Amino acid sequence: MAEVWIPTQMQFFTGQKRCVEIQGETIGQIINNLDKNFPGLKTHLAYNGEIMPGLAVIVDGEDTHLGMLQPVKDDSEIHFLPSLAGG
Repeated sequence: MAEVWIPTQMQFFTGQKRCVEIQGETIGQIINNLDKNFPGLKTHLAYNGEIMPGLAVIVDGEDTHLGMLQPVKDDSEIHFLPSLAGG
């Protein structure tokens, strides 16, 4: 199963777990399975079948360019990184 790191502001859904293991062959499947295990989390990760604007998805250290279709492996490490605002 893929290792998924949850942003601090979304850890409310995971019972404060920073990292969870989730099955899936694509980012879309990972997000859907996250929502099955942690209801409500998907609304912060995806909208209308796309990655939420302002959210970067890093798979095995690489920024994804395929969005929900990005393939993942059983041993992948996935990070959801919200963009930072300020100035």
